[in-house]
Amino acid sequence: MPSFRPFQGLRYDPSLVSLNEVIAPPYDVVDEQGRAALASRSDYNAILVELPSDDPESGRDRYRVAADLLGQWQAKGVLRRDEEPALYGYRMEYADPAGRTVSTTGVFGALGVEDPDRGGILPHEETMSKPKGDRLYLLRATRTNLSPIWGLSLARGLTAWCTPEATGATEMVTATDTEGVVHSLWPIVDADACTRIADAVASNSVVIADGHHRFETALNYRNEQGPSEGDVRASGGAAGGVFALVVELAEEQLHVRSIHRVLSDLPADLDVAEAFAGRFALQEYTSDPAGINPDLLVAEEAIALVTGSGAWLLRDVATAGGEGSGEDVLAELDSVHLRAALDTLPAHEIDYEPRWPVALAAVRNGSSQAAVMIRPVTVDQIGRCARAGLRMPPKTTFFHPKPRTGMVFRPL
Repeated sequence: MPSFRPFQGLRYDPSLVSLNEVIAPPYDVVDEQGRAALASRSDYNAILVELPSDDPESGRDRYRVAADLLGQWQAKGVLRRDEEPALYGYRMEYADPAGRTVSTTGVFGALGVEDPDRGGILPHEETMSKPKGDRLYLLRATRTNLSPIWGLSLARGLTAWCTPEATGATEMVTATDTEGVVHSLWPIVDADACTRIADAVASNSVVIADGHHRFETALNYRNEQGPSEGDVRASGGAAGGVFALVVELAEEQLHVRSIHRVLSDLPADLDVAEAFAGRFALQEYTSDPAGINPDLLVAEEAIALVTGSGAWLLRDVATAGGEGSGEDVLAELDSVHLRAALDTLPAHEIDYEPRWPVALAAVRNGSSQAAVMIRPVTVDQIGRCARAGLRMPPKTTFFHPKPRTGMVFRPL
C-alpha cells in the first residue's frame, strides 16, 4: 500500500507578496497568452518556475532559469521553508453553474513513488512522452516538486480527518484565483493527526486522477537517483516521494469535465463528417453549436462534431455510466471510440481543449478544421478502470477546479 508522509514545505511569505498574485494553474492548462497574463501579475508568480522561459541574453535554458529563480526568491525571503514537516490540508471552494457552493477537500503530502504494477498506485490514463521529458529536465534542475499530482484515495472517511477542526490546525492561508475559486491551506503538524491521515492513505490504493506525467517523471527521477535518495518511507522526502494532493474517491468531492479535441492540418478537401460516418451514425445539429453542452450529449447519448460546414451529433457510442465490470469500462468511453475514428483519418494535429467555446472559436476563425465535444467520464468509471489495471486514452478526464501551483512547494 502507498506511503504518505509529511514534508517541510516551501511557502510564500504573505507579508511580502499577495498569495492571490503569485499562484498559478498547473503547467499543462496554461497557454502562451495565459502565461503572459500570470507573469504580469507579479515578478514572483509561480508560473515563472512552473513554466519557465529560456534567457537568450545569459544563455541559460528555461530549466536553469527556474532553478535560479527559486534560489533568488528564497534568498530574498519571498519563499521560506517551514520549520517542521507537515501535511497540508487543502480545500477548493467555488460556485457551480447552478450557483451552489461546492468544494473539494484533501491533503498535500509526500506520496511514496511505486511502480504501477505493485498495485498501490493506480494510473487511469495513458501518457505522452514529450511532457514527461520536459518535467524531468525541470525536476533535475530545481530539485523541487512545484505542482502536485492528484490522487484519489479509496479510504472512506479521509475527508473528515483532513479538516482544520479534526487536525487542530492553528494557521490557514487563503487565495482566490482568476476564476473565482477560493483555495485554502492549513499546515497539519499534530503528530497524531498526521499519523491518522497517513495510515488512512496507506490502508488502500491511490488512483492517479491528474498528473500522470508528473508521477512517471517522479518514478524516472527516483530510478536515476538510486536507493540512497529513494526511500520516502524512511525520510519523508527525497526522490522516493512525489508531491501529491490526496482526496477521497467520492462523488461529492470530485467534479469531472471533458477535454475536447480540436483537429487541424487535415487535407483541405477532406470531409470530416463523411470520414466519421464509417464509425458513427450522424444526425445534423441545426441549432447554434455554441449551445452544445455535456448535459445535452448525455441526454442524447452522443458526441458532437463541428466543422466549417456544419454540426452533427454522432451516435452508436456506448453510453457513459453503468455497472459493468472493469474490463467493460473502456467500451463505455467516448475517448476510446473517438480515438479509433481519428486513427482512420489522414495525418493531422490534435489539440486538447477543455473549454468548448475556445474549441468552437478555433473552427469558426479557420485555425482548425473540426472540433469534437465528448462527454465527461464518471468517478465510478475512473475507479473501475484503475482497479482493472486499464488506462484510458490521454486527456480523457479534466478535474475541476485545479490545485494551484504556489500554495506550497515540496523541495527535495
